[in-house]
Amino acid sequence: MTDKQLAVIVLAAGQGTRMKSSRPKVLHTLAGRSLVGHVLATARSLDPAHIIAVVRHDRDTVVATIAELMPEATIVDQDDVAGTGRAVEVGIAALPGDFVGDVVVVSGDVPLLDAATLATLIAAHRAAGAAATLLSAVLDDATGYGRVVRDPDGRLLSIVEQKDATAAELEIREINSGTYVFTAGALRRELPLVTTQNAQREKYLTDVVGLLSAGGSAVEAMTVEHGWMVAGVNDRVQLAEAAKRMNELIVRRWQLEGVTVQDPSTTWIDADVTLAEDVELLPGTQLKGATLVQSGAIIGPDTTLVDCEIGAGATVKRTDATLAVIGAGASVGPFAYLRPGTYLGADGKIGTFVETKNSTIGAGSKVPHLSYIGDTTVGEQSNIGAGTITANYDGVNKGATVVGSHVRSGSHNVFVAPVRIGDGAYTGAGTVVRKDVPAGALAINVAPQRNMTGWVEANRPGSAAALAAAAESGDTTATATDQ
Repeated sequence: MTDKQLAVIVLAAGQGTRMKSSRPKVLHTLAGRSLVGHVLATARSLDPAHIIAVVRHDRDTVVATIAELMPEATIVDQDDVAGTGRAVEVGIAALPGDFVGDVVVVSGDVPLLDAATLATLIAAHRAAGAAATLLSAVLDDATGYGRVVRDPDGRLLSIVEQKDATAAELEIREINSGTYVFTAGALRRELPLVTTQNAQREKYLTDVVGLLSAGGSAVEAMTVEHGWMVAGVNDRVQLAEAAKRMNELIVRRWQLEGVTVQDPSTTWIDADVTLAEDVELLPGTQLKGATLVQSGAIIGPDTTLVDCEIGAGATVKRTDATLAVIGAGASVGPFAYLRPGTYLGADGKIGTFVETKNSTIGAGSKVPHLSYIGDTTVGEQSNIGAGTITANYDGVNKGATVVGSHVRSGSHNVFVAPVRIGDGAYTGAGTVVRKDVPAGALAINVAPQRNMTGWVEANRPGSAAALAAAAESGDTTATATDQ
């Protein structure tokens, strides 16, 4: 149910220069989502009445991503006044004038903060009747973070940023995470009083906490147990660290849901993947996008699936597949390459060194070895011989190949599209099929074999081949030549 007294402001205006990238920082990805995508998903799970995203740097690119992920979000542009205080000030101005609830402020580059922690923060804020409640953490190395300053009795006095801190304040290990809950009234009252008189010449949101505390308003802090939950991503090293941590959390969650993961350290699972009970993931497996794996399937080793659907009891080994659907009990690999549009029916097989694209292979049908199958429909219970190629491109247009049910094609065939092979038909080894094959027919087009007796002796006299042939034929006159 929507919490009509809750709004979330997502800060996504930062430039992220330390990423050294042409891509905005909040659009860098981990676990299949952008940083801001993770934050937006967490915000949505709180079911607030309003979600506001504040943007600035590379504005159009960031807005396009946010609009795709969350069309209902309100986009607000930060002006030339720098700082988180100004970002929240323009954000809260976008709320209805009569909104008097609580405002959660989150950063678009903090992907590991989960909804449960935020919900606990909101509940603590409301229970205390506080004007502001911040999320803090105690770190062994607090470098780079604002410090939480308390009086001797533990009362929260203020937050001081790293560049403005005294030597004594820099010794403080409790840090401000940049995540807050404010009452809307407190923000509207105090933000206009915040100045840019500081080392960075920015309007700090942290100054609101000090103003509220100095004015006698209740200001609280909730400390998280694990500092990584509130860690921001500012460079590629931190991005990799966050990705590893998130993957560990995702893998553990699926293990607790009944999935066997033989080697969690080499198994990567995106946030939007869905796995059923009794799925088994072998080392070197990567499941990306919206991949779905049904019960009893075995994936891996050394397999990458992107936006695929794998049926119950299927096995997919040493395979790279994108936008493919694999039926129940089917077998894929090893060393298969499934391109978008591949559909393999129940109990079917796509085997070793097989590439498929935009093709449907029916139930029980098999493409076992060394084949390319593109723009093709194969019926049920057919077998495609080793080395078969569908020649689907004439240099200008793509053509379709249709193979019926219960077809048996010979090895090293070429099906030149457009062509149709009827139900129950056979094709001979080495056949190039250029015209339709009727149901039940045998298609062959190889020339009769001709054996030229004595060719080796006449053209390669004295060679090892000639000696071997002579020995088999009983000719004792052949002699070896110098090699």
